[in-house]
Amino acid sequence: MTEPTRYAVPPVELPLRLDTDPPPVPECDVCAALDQERSEARGKGDMSKVSDLNVEIRSHPHKGRRS
Repeated sequence: MTEPTRYAVPPVELPLRLDTDPPPVPECDVCAALDQERSEARGKGDMSKVSDLNVEIRSHPHKGRRS
């Protein structure tokens, strides 16, 4: 049997950030629909879809929004 690999330092632990939902842009029908779909997905416990919708909301172009 081989010896397990040993490291000089412990692994880095990254924080689990659950408060990263981007807000929908006011008066944007697309953002409002994505936000509604995100709420429904969260209610069903589908956090993968919530994450996908967060990416869509962040990526949705608006005038004046920084890239």
